[in-house]
Amino acid sequence: MVRPTSPFGCGVSFSGVFLLLVVMTYPAMTQEKKTVVLELDHVSVCGSNLDTLRQAFTDVGLTPDLGGPHGNGVTQMAYVGFDDGTYIELIAPIKAGVTTGSEWAKYMSEDAVSCAWAVGTNVLLQEVDRLKKAGIAVTAPEPGSRKRPDGMSIEWTVAGVGSGTRGSVLPFVIEDQTPRAWRVQISASVHEAPVSGVESVVIAVNNLDASVALFRKAYGWSEPLVETEKEFGKLAYFPGEPVILAAPANARWLSEWLGKYGETPVAYLLASSEFSAAAKKYKLSGSKTWFGQKVAWFDERKLKGVRVGVIGQ
Repeated sequence: MVRPTSPFGCGVSFSGVFLLLVVMTYPAMTQEKKTVVLELDHVSVCGSNLDTLRQAFTDVGLTPDLGGPHGNGVTQMAYVGFDDGTYIELIAPIKAGVTTGSEWAKYMSEDAVSCAWAVGTNVLLQEVDRLKKAGIAVTAPEPGSRKRPDGMSIEWTVAGVGSGTRGSVLPFVIEDQTPRAWRVQISASVHEAPVSGVESVVIAVNNLDASVALFRKAYGWSEPLVETEKEFGKLAYFPGEPVILAAPANARWLSEWLGKYGETPVAYLLASSEFSAAAKKYKLSGSKTWFGQKVAWFDERKLKGVRVGVIGQ
């Protein structure tokens, strides 16, 4: 969601301070246009079979709820809805092997693979216009829909941002046309659990500097913090934002990922203010420190290769 910084206040008299007002207001207005805070809406995992995906997440303690078929007639979904309103979406074909017409068809030949992320807004057309003015490619907004298992129809509008598959590097933007509470509810399996929602999307990129520049151009962010982590290579984190960029460095598996899937989300991190409790409940492993916070991982084998972790203190 776009959250501009507060504009320069009004109430100053015209007489005697016109020049001062112009000088002070111009940089403030410039900053207002640039500063954007992203509101993470959901992250997606694609696979060839929805039951397989649901079982994989159930096996690690994140039991999904059925969401129903999409209006494209091709895919269906389930989700894990968290207390903070974010969710993990599991997407698979309605009919085995039939993926034509889905944005993420190429990922659905796998058992499970992280594939996309989205941010929410209630001013989609304004955000599309802002991104275009910033020099970022944006697709024309288009409608989406899904029929829930209880028969209720829900609708939204989306716009793809940047190049590549929708939501692969820059997040696609979604605006609800029906109440968002109709689209996702808190899943019983994680209600009041020691994880509260999706905190960060880790995105595999080929060139860290170029990707940092892309995000700064799109959202007007300051330079990120950068550090090297043995397993994930060189990381760049924009404090306060839900994204961490990861370039291979010496992480061979990440280079192989990029060769197979291209630049796309490679891991999702769930927020926790009770890290020890989360580590115990979900039997997390591989604990490391990223940017001053602890990170540990769910059983990747049970998740069919999908990397989901927990970050917190």
